[in-house]
Order: sequence, then structure tokens, then C-alpha cells
Amino acid sequence: MNLATPAAARADSPFDLGREEPFARWSEAKLEAYPAGLGELVVEVGDPRRLTAAEYAAIAARLRRANMALYVGPADPDRAIPIELARRFGAVRLDRNWLSDPDGLTSLTVAAGGARSGYIPYTDRAIQWHTDGYYNAADRQIRALLLHCVAPAASGGENRLLDHEIAYLLLRREDPDYIRVLSAPDALTIPPGTEAGGRARPARTGPVFRVDPATGTLHMRYTARRHNAVWKDDPATQAAARRLREILDDPATGVLRGRLEPGMGLISNNVLHDRAAFADGPEGVRLLYRARFYDRLQTP
Repeated sequence: MNLATPAAARADSPFDLGREEPFARWSEAKLEAYPAGLGELVVEVGDPRRLTAAEYAAIAARLRRANMALYVGPADPDRAIPIELARRFGAVRLDRNWLSDPDGLTSLTVAAGGARSGYIPYTDRAIQWHTDGYYNAADRQIRALLLHCVAPAASGGENRLLDHEIAYLLLRREDPDYIRVLSAPDALTIPPGTEAGGRARPARTGPVFRVDPATGTLHMRYTARRHNAVWKDDPATQAAARRLREILDDPATGVLRGRLEPGMGLISNNVLHDRAAFADGPEGVRLLYRARFYDRLQTP
């Protein structure tokens, strides 16, 4: 299989399987710069809706380094925060899915009933490794994900985070064929589901890794869930999927851990993440705002 696209075919692209030298240079620099802990990605901001030039530059540097950054600002429940922050980095095409709120954001909190209660993000259960929107159509892939914390759980709710480029890097260093089979157009199928108004959503089949033809950047589509994900039925793909899951569950691979507190947020190019189970307390319930965009964050 040839991964090359017009942008990916450039001589300096690290994602072209036919060129080893650009990948070797990129991977060495990527690993050298990758943070040892989540604290290295934190930026203190006065108002995430109106970043100063220095705050913008600090977040952009961390996005270039690890495809994610964490901001720490005043505790503020303003729903405009993730929208305005994303806009500052060029992300404006909001994914208004059928379970989102009227403004396109999604309030992540335990749902006592209704359509949301049947989906794990709206429960207090753990969520396995994934990138957001893995069930979306090819023309509605999620490239940017933002989370803003209004109130944490009384206990639990921590996240594990991993730059998807690190997952690619480790797989390719071990065996380039892992990347080859996971980039096949039929590598991963998400079975049919439900969309707005109870309409049926068709099965979605596509690659795990693809290179954006316009920018040459790497995009990942993934879920570790077993009952609603069907991997291509061939030994090579099955082996690659198993190895990917092993890498994600290995604490030595650069997995970052932390929990968002009031006024904190994650801004990312839809990196790999999970969520631990949590419990709400009598003083309040966990509430995060989620914003998902079809645009990748721009970091000139």
C-alpha cells in the first residue's frame, strides 16, 4: 500500500513509508521533545477567551511539541471559552452532533434519562482509549478536541493522554507493516448505530492512520472498545491492533495522566485519550464542556 498523497509525498514527510530518513530525523526530534509529565504542557492564562500574545505562543509551542496543551485559568463556567479558544487557533467548523447542546457544545455530565443516558460519555463509567469521532463519516473527521472543566467529580475521572504521533512512531519503529495495514481503507469498521431523531447510522469503515492530503499532517481514528469495533479479519491487521493496544496500556510509552479541575482545559489535535470511572458527591456533579472541530489547530 502507498500512503503517499500530494502533501505526504514531499521529500521531508516523515509519514511516507517509502522514505526512512525523514522519519528517522522526525522521530528522534519528536521523542527528544516529548514531555515527561503533563505539567510540562500546562500554560497559565488570564482569560482563555482572550489570550495574550505570550499565552498564545506558549500554547502553540506545546501543540507543536505534543499535539496538546493544558490551560489553567480562573474558574469560569462560560460556554464561550472552548469556542473562542479554538477560534484563536483557526478551528471554526464545529461538529454539531445529535447529542450536542443547541450551541454545538456537549455538556459531559451524568444523564439520568433520555437519549444520552445510553451512551458511556454521559455515565460515570470508565471510557477506554479512543480518538473522538471514530464513528463519523470520512468527510466529518474530528481533528481538534477541546475540553473545559466547570466542575470535577468528587472522586475519579482522571484522563490518560497520548499524542497519536507517538503511537504511530512506536508502531513504525517496531514494524512498518503495522502502519501499512492500519492505514488500509478497510482496517477498522464501526457497526451501524443511531443518529439524530433515531435515524440509523450506517457502518463506518476506514483507516486508523491517514495523512491529510492538504497539510501532510497525521490523523488517527481509533477506539479500543471491543463490542462496537470490528477489525479487518486478517492476521496482519489483527496483530497490529493487538500491538497498538499493548502500547497504549504500557506506562513506559509516554502516556500522560491528570485530571482537569475548575478553570482548566485541554486543547488538542484530537489526541488519544481515555477516562477513569468517577463518582459524584452531594456537593455537585462533574461537568465538562466538550467542543469538537473538523479543523486541525493552526500553530504557525
